[in-house]
Amino acid sequence: MNKDEQNFIDLKMKMLNWANQFNIFCLLDNNGYNFEEPSFECLLGVGCKQSFSFANHNNFADLHSFYDKNPTWLFGHLGYNAAGNAYSKKSKTDFGDGFFFEPEIVLKLSNNKIEVVKADIDKANIITEINATEILKVEKHLPLNIVSSLSKEKYIEKIKLLQQHIQRGDCYEINFCQQFFATEATIHPIETYKKLIELSPAPFGSFYKLNNDYCLCASPERFLQKKGSKLISQPIKGTSKRDDDIKKDDANKNHLIESKKEKSENVMVVDLVRNDMSMVCEKGSVKVKELFGIYSFPQVHQMISTIEGTLSLDKTFTEVIKACFPMGSMTGAPKKSVMQLIEKYEETQRGLFSGSIGYITPDGDFDFNVVIRSIFYNEIKKRVSFFAGSGITYYSKAEDEYEECLSKAAAIVKVLEE
Repeated sequence: MNKDEQNFIDLKMKMLNWANQFNIFCLLDNNGYNFEEPSFECLLGVGCKQSFSFANHNNFADLHSFYDKNPTWLFGHLGYNAAGNAYSKKSKTDFGDGFFFEPEIVLKLSNNKIEVVKADIDKANIITEINATEILKVEKHLPLNIVSSLSKEKYIEKIKLLQQHIQRGDCYEINFCQQFFATEATIHPIETYKKLIELSPAPFGSFYKLNNDYCLCASPERFLQKKGSKLISQPIKGTSKRDDDIKKDDANKNHLIESKKEKSENVMVVDLVRNDMSMVCEKGSVKVKELFGIYSFPQVHQMISTIEGTLSLDKTFTEVIKACFPMGSMTGAPKKSVMQLIEKYEETQRGLFSGSIGYITPDGDFDFNVVIRSIFYNEIKKRVSFFAGSGITYYSKAEDEYEECLSKAAAIVKVLEE
């Protein structure tokens, strides 16, 4: 690591330690990746001037009314159930179906320089406070007893039942997830996030604190970005694990490139996203910019496609988000049917997992990730949890899917068990 890289990490950690004095804040972190030319390396919204919580079936329309009264910066999240999918299971995470807040302060970190984008107090004093903030040294947390909501045998049984639905034509592909958790757990969220992004840096990382709940996110996936009239989605479907042996790693990557099963997953979600975006874009404008792109991350190789479209002038930004939410990569196809199967077969409600964290600008632009590869922590209940899932198709082998879940969870398990 060179001096500039170390200075950047130190500044990021100073920002987080400084922000942690507030009850609510959200850091968006691209970890040095440049997907669709972001204008920042880190964006931080701190403090809460006013907020909006999802509470009914008019959530998206009400959010737009809230924003429209005073267009400004908003940071926050959409839970998997933000669109009102009538979950009967109780969520084990406490973020709620959706929450957005207008920050008291907005900061941008680029090229090792902190810029105050918005503040009601002296900007120079904010920079001085951050630079003077000490990066806390913490002791290792006590060992965690991490368990799964599903045994391997139960997982395989459920996969076979889902494949019966596929054979009957109820759906074509379904994203099936399991939860891992530990109780009586005490971790240091900032230090844990630092370890997570060191081990698994990702272009759509985030550190989100909402009162006593924390989401430490190392997501490689963008849900949806709006830049002017341009709409972009970059779904991920297709995963193979990395290997320290170069030849084995190349073989794993080539397997992903050549896999009919992985490509069938990817093309299904691309078609689903194209359909969602077509409802809010100008006719004929939705195009696939890249199909089956292979991107390598520290733990896994991923197949990512990029879909673009031109927004219809009569659509509000909340109508755009609602039309595409929840993201197809975390549901499957057709979306309505697989969401019913997810409700039936998954053991726990997803909560914020497979939802989205992001921001909205005063101009109505936005950028939201997909909340995967994430640690959830409630410091009062002392509960740590995370999820892992995979796309199930007719060609899926249940044991391979189980191993894929473990590969995706490997970085989180390593971070928590250290």
